[in-house]
Amino acid sequence: MLNNLSYKDLKIEKEINTLIGKEYSFLEKLIRRGIGSKKLIIKKADNIIYDKLSKSYDLNECNIEIRSKGIIIYFKSKLLTYGLSIPYYKLIIFKVDTSHYTINYDKYFLKLRVKDKSDHKFFKKISKYKSNFLKDTMA
Repeated sequence: MLNNLSYKDLKIEKEINTLIGKEYSFLEKLIRRGIGSKKLIIKKADNIIYDKLSKSYDLNECNIEIRSKGIIIYFKSKLLTYGLSIPYYKLIIFKVDTSHYTINYDKYFLKLRVKDKSDHKFFKKISKYKSNFLKDTMA
């Protein structure tokens, strides 16, 4: 679900929390040793996201936040902030090569470039959270 998150909207916030869970508290973030990625460079995107990104002259960057039932990918276009909320059961991640990952969700697609080992560790962390969530829901 792609939303404009530039302004606080309780209806959208409720939809996101229902789909992928609430944001972790500060203490939970510390216990989990961080739940956010560094800035990742968007190399390719589907037409919907590309249309939003092409309006901006900045470098297309995003960051990912882990939630209890999914992830949310934040990116900016001009002065607007967008969030792509992806539940774990629909999240598909591929490691393309040593420096690129693709994230697929229904009609949305992102190819992201990673810079160092910590980015690879973050994607492993997402995979671990996804497998734990799916294991718990199947039991």
